Amino acid sequence: MKLLVTGACGYKGSVLVPKLLALGHEVRAFDIQWFGNELQSHPNLEVMQGDVRDTDAIPLDGVKAIIHLASVANDPCGDLDPKLTWEISALATMRLADKALRHGIDRIIYASSGSVYGVKSEEQVTEDLELEPITEYNKTKMVAERVLLSYANDMAVQIVRPATVCGVSSRMRLDVAVNMLTMQALTNSRITVFGGDQVRPNIHIDDITDLYIYLLDHPELTGVYNAGFENISIREIAERVVRIIPAEIVFTPSNDPRSYRQNSDKLLATGFRPRKTVDDAISEIVAAFQRGVLKDQDRWHNLRWMQKARS
Repeated sequence: MKLLVTGACGYKGSVLVPKLLALGHEVRAFDIQWFGNELQSHPNLEVMQGDVRDTDAIPLDGVKAIIHLASVANDPCGDLDPKLTWEISALATMRLADKALRHGIDRIIYASSGSVYGVKSEEQVTEDLELEPITEYNKTKMVAERVLLSYANDMAVQIVRPATVCGVSSRMRLDVAVNMLTMQALTNSRITVFGGDQVRPNIHIDDITDLYIYLLDHPELTGVYNAGFENISIREIAERVVRIIPAEIVFTPSNDPRSYRQNSDKLLATGFRPRKTVDDAISEIVAAFQRGVLKDQDRWHNLRWMQKARS
């Protein structure tokens, strides 16, 4: 199948695309490449550097399905330039969906975020709860979801609300909880935890990318699905890290109120099963660091890299 993957050179895309190629798919990888391109050449891979806001520049000839990963990722980056965030993460999604419909594409898988729920008091956050996004990033994800769902009568719309992703990618991110705390232990022998009691859902990068492939293979599974399988506190993440890499844990106050437990029973009921854990992610990051293939670089920190590009 010929696929368009937007944001294909990002953290998840850099793991997903090689898996799609290994399965025999043809992939058109479209990405602005702010953080570079770590994808290896392949006869069935076409890498296009471009801005997802320029819908006319996204060729859809021959494409059978779209996996839409492109967005300004995470809250601090979204707040850095709200106008840019809305243009990329919401408006461009609307335009892409419209163009896809006009080209007869009847499949779109969208990478939303578990953060669209905002702060919830419920013990289990399920897909039917009201969305109360707090930040620009959260709000654009919610709007993009609603835009895509408005096309549900014309194409199969599959929306994933992932937990915080962890694990190794060739286009690494060291600004997400598990990865960040593990790298702090490796480089400083010291982990700084802001707050610590906040509970966050997590998902391994191999599981989230496997999920996109699972949905691609099951077009009948339309609608919205949570994807988070380990609801653990930031404190517990740090404690798991130091069981593998000895380090001091320092706790400091936090002004981040987000704490919730994501429920993914709806997804599990379809037959999908995660294969990896937070502990696997920690061990894999440690192994990559010790082999010398992973270093703490500015371009693995989205906000730091974007601020540098704007200066």
